[in-house]
Amino acid sequence: MIRKTFLLSFLPFSFVGKKAGRPSANKLKIFMKSAWGSDDPTKAAFPFLHGTALAEAGHEVQIFLLGEAVNLMKESVLNAVTPVGWPPLKEIMPKVLANNIQIYACGACCRARSVVEADLESKRAKFGNPQIFVQLTEWCDRIITE
Repeated sequence: MIRKTFLLSFLPFSFVGKKAGRPSANKLKIFMKSAWGSDDPTKAAFPFLHGTALAEAGHEVQIFLLGEAVNLMKESVLNAVTPVGWPPLKEIMPKVLANNIQIYACGACCRARSVVEADLESKRAKFGNPQIFVQLTEWCDRIITE
């Protein structure tokens, strides 16, 4: 027991005694960034899966998509992405929306890939830019890149 207590003292925070699904007493602001698209559906789904889990644990989450990840905002791509071992992305997205996770899609990346505002509307997503990226970096307590 003493050894366990000693080892836990080296952790910045302890997971011992926390129950899954309970809101955290220490609400974090988490910024998630991803460039994974439909070429790797499992990696493409991670920010949405993990973002939902974090939001359900009581944290505030915002996602910034860039590169190939912006294609996930197209309904046809969203409907075709099924990560290995997880539900299709089209089944995950309603949970993202229900947890009020703000999604930004890089505007320049969207223009280069013909992702238009209509693609973003149903996901309540917004075009992002370098200034928004900086604002999210300054706003958050943690950055997760997936």
